[in-house]
Amino acid sequence: MGISQNQIYLDYNATAPLRPEAAEAISSMFEMPSNPSSVHLHGRDARARLEIARTQVALLAGARPQDVIFTSGGTESNNMVLAGYQHIITSAVEHDAVLAACPDAYHLPVDRNGVVKLDQIEAVLASLDQTERSRTLVSVMAANNETGVIQPIAEIARLCASHDVHIHSDMVQMAGKLPINLMEIGLDYITLSAHKIGGPSGVGAVVTAPSRRPAALLKGGGQEQGRRSGTENMLGIIGFGAAAETACGQLEDAQRLADWHRMAETNITDACPEIEVIGGEVSRLANTSAFYLPAISSEMAVMGLDLRGLSISAGSACSSGKMKPSHVIEAMGMAEKAGHVIRVSSGWKTQKSDLMMLADQLIHLYKQAS
Repeated sequence: MGISQNQIYLDYNATAPLRPEAAEAISSMFEMPSNPSSVHLHGRDARARLEIARTQVALLAGARPQDVIFTSGGTESNNMVLAGYQHIITSAVEHDAVLAACPDAYHLPVDRNGVVKLDQIEAVLASLDQTERSRTLVSVMAANNETGVIQPIAEIARLCASHDVHIHSDMVQMAGKLPINLMEIGLDYITLSAHKIGGPSGVGAVVTAPSRRPAALLKGGGQEQGRRSGTENMLGIIGFGAAAETACGQLEDAQRLADWHRMAETNITDACPEIEVIGGEVSRLANTSAFYLPAISSEMAVMGLDLRGLSISAGSACSSGKMKPSHVIEAMGMAEKAGHVIRVSSGWKTQKSDLMMLADQLIHLYKQAS
């Protein structure tokens, strides 16, 4: 079944369309044997292309190329980092790839906007003895995938440094939307995913500070300097690198998306004052709007807008298509609203008219239901 050319896609936080630069880079490898561990001409060419991609991803992360480890995606990347520590301190609004990987973690509370409380982090870190600190990792995502709310990562990193505790940030959603510099922020690890920035799915990266070496989940031939064994996914990595380079060059587009989102939010809330923008009082990603719709369920809103030619979501798209109340909204103290929130997320192909259409159609749908 084909997709209508008129269907508007506004679910970039689930996955972004493949950028043409990434598609071109991938297609250039289709007919080439490409095992970068081989020492012959074809292997050396693959190795050169692999290292170019590593440099492209390093520039996106503000890190050194040699500190980029390619993986199968954000989930593996998060698991790799977390596996190296006995004690994990994380937030209650993390992605499931973090929460499921460390079920015994200490969950930091968030305020009603979804922002981690710095005084709570300070108290927890101060309570650790020296032995515990060396085995403890703080893991807080830079920007939430459901609400777009941005965490004070630099401040959290400074707190961790003052207590000699390592810090990891899942930057899957922030990458390509805001500048990232691992070294300047003072992070020990960040994790990335290609398909969130217009690269292919099935490839991601762990990026580390120079002195850090995450646990090797996969053992074998010693690829990625022994940090992640298995023949590298060359098609994915080459596409990742191209998407990273393109995204770096288009960071200024974020302001345009922000303007369009705020315009759509204003149109919607002016027409339907009972609709609430989740996290509207704090800094959010330019491309993300989460709406609380009191008169209609998330599921009905998603289906209703789909029939009107708009693809949006009810939050995270990582549960095999199942809709369930958002743990993020619940952690923000709004459990009663969790089944009535939708997410609108835009990206590199989005036009102003797409978000204006979203606003018009959501207003019509909501007024019909209320």
